[in-house]
Amino acid sequence: MASVSATCLRFQPLCSQSNKTNQAAGLKLVSVGWGKSTGFPSLTASRFRVSCAAKPETVEKVINIVRKQLALTPETVLTNETEFVELGADSLDTVEIVMTLEEEFDINVEEENSQNVSTVQEVADMIEELVQKKAAGGS
Repeated sequence: MASVSATCLRFQPLCSQSNKTNQAAGLKLVSVGWGKSTGFPSLTASRFRVSCAAKPETVEKVINIVRKQLALTPETVLTNETEFVELGADSLDTVEIVMTLEEEFDINVEEENSQNVSTVQEVADMIEELVQKKAAGGS
């Protein structure tokens, strides 16, 4: 019995990267193998892609707003993966952050959306999505 399998991994930046923000990369997987039942080769392709929807400028604005609202020192490191609970934010802090973000980006964040985000990147992605919907006439 013979079996051949191959995997190709390709990493490429999807977003421009600044020194303060982390960005995601694309990953493409392709495998080829011969099935036992037919004896003919089969091609299975799958694609897993993680991308950041938020622009680096949006992430920076979110970081600056969070830093200001929580009165964080400049030495406090904030990244895309920073969770608000790690910073000691309570529910009132979160409401104030969301209100400031709504004013800054001229958007309306629904309560269920604001409860489903816990990191800087998730907030920035949500903002980008809402800004795009608004620009497209979605509300």
